[in-house]
Amino acid sequence: MATPSVPPYSAVLIMLEDGLVPWQTLSHWQWAWRPRGPMLSERSARAAIKRSVLGWDRRRWLALTGGSALPDAQAYRGHLKETLAAIAGHPLPDAETEAVVGRFLKPTNEVEAFPDALPSLGALLTRGVKVGVVSSLPAEVVRWSMKRSTIPDSLFIEPAAGTAGFPDPVAFRAAVEKLGVPRKRTMFVGPLFWSDVRAAGRAGLNAELLDRHDWWARVEAPRWSSLRPLVDAPQAQGTATPPNSPEPSGAP
Repeated sequence: MATPSVPPYSAVLIMLEDGLVPWQTLSHWQWAWRPRGPMLSERSARAAIKRSVLGWDRRRWLALTGGSALPDAQAYRGHLKETLAAIAGHPLPDAETEAVVGRFLKPTNEVEAFPDALPSLGALLTRGVKVGVVSSLPAEVVRWSMKRSTIPDSLFIEPAAGTAGFPDPVAFRAAVEKLGVPRKRTMFVGPLFWSDVRAAGRAGLNAELLDRHDWWARVEAPRWSSLRPLVDAPQAQGTATPPNSPEPSGAP
């Protein structure tokens, strides 16, 4: 993957799902639907997940640019139900579908952050870079996932009241205001090209694509496979250490 030249920044917003914590993955769906087996077909299930996520990304972007209402929490549950049907190859009974989606949204199995997540957060905070974790998921799901993956929930920036949530430009700008850093000095990192990176750029932020699953090979834009370019950038130097900065530690 191409590594972009990282513009100067003193604050970072990172998307939780598939940015810091694996979310739309084969293993997550395996646990939610068939925790005791049989194993899902790796090739077909991964392809179904990718198609579903890319379609959801475009749907949110088209709503954003078309001036229509952004998909809400109910629409997201519908998206997860469609993803499950695509993985299974057919719609499942309603009761089973609801149970699987419920487990998917509130995993009680071991939730592990990506190996570079906590070390990268720790490195940034140690330098005095202000860090905020954002998400398109319901707040209760975010807090549960952060707790299970040991990412400090003090870093979570909940979408401002009265906004439609991400990718609403107002949500991006409100998150930056909470960090207290100008938008031009804030870096956003997200796993979706349209409704994360393009939407953040549209809101006036610097934005980089974190393509951990190699979903965006056809996009003519630089992509990261990890957070290392963010941490290694010589511009990654803040001016003050935010509260709770010692919690994540280490180096990627």
